[in-house]
Amino acid sequence: MIMKEMKVGLQLFSVREDLKKDMEATLAKVKEMGYDYVEAAGFLGNGPKEFRAMLDQYDLKAISIHRGPEPFLKDGQASIEELKEIGVKYCAIPWYPVEKLKGTDAWEETVKTFTAYGEALKENGIQLMYHNHDFEFHKFEGKFLLDWLYETISTDLLMPQIDTCWVHYAGYDPCGYIEKYSGKMKTLHLKDFVCKNLGGGPVYDLIGDKGDAARTASREDNGFEFMPVGYGIQDFPAILETAGKAGIEYLIVEQDESKGRPALEAAKMSRNYLKSLGY
Repeated sequence: MIMKEMKVGLQLFSVREDLKKDMEATLAKVKEMGYDYVEAAGFLGNGPKEFRAMLDQYDLKAISIHRGPEPFLKDGQASIEELKEIGVKYCAIPWYPVEKLKGTDAWEETVKTFTAYGEALKENGIQLMYHNHDFEFHKFEGKFLLDWLYETISTDLLMPQIDTCWVHYAGYDPCGYIEKYSGKMKTLHLKDFVCKNLGGGPVYDLIGDKGDAARTASREDNGFEFMPVGYGIQDFPAILETAGKAGIEYLIVEQDESKGRPALEAAKMSRNYLKSLGY
């Protein structure tokens, strides 16, 4: 079946504390679990050459990275050369302030910035993507803020990277949203969770380019908790079947934090679950 051909990667933010303690040992464990691909979240204190060398040592391929436009706006081509050094095919803007999306005075500048970033990356063989949270499912003039992005900027300059957790948490069906952008996505974030109330407001830290929290979480009494893939409320068999039909090539496992068990154990549970489904 076509969907079985999708490749599985790990967003390294999931095991960031382990990487800080012992990067090489952590990468070795990630590979042993059965992840052949990773999505970077910065270089963790290394230069891009050193980071690439460690990935190569453990036969891991960085298929993508989360990096906003700020380094590009500051350093131009030099920032893109870093991405070329680690060999990524995709670069995802991990989040962007809602105060700069459609319906605000900053919207036109956002479009200009994303377009320039996407064009520069494209010239260097890298595809720009946008990774959503739940706040992009607020509406302006009856349309999601996220859709305004993709309808304003062409897919060849800004491709969706749908995070299935945040689509669901916002109160919408991940499968329906994957179908909406069928043929226009290559990567998909797999993330599981439990909570008492969908759409209960921010339950995450938004991470800045320096790897620290740019906006802190407020979970209140929502009972929200990130879970390994297959251990929460997501219907992953349906999500994966839809993803395969939609042309997704890379499934990226991400778990922002693991409260009930070590992060590496959670990452392994996610990988084993996907293996049980044939991935």
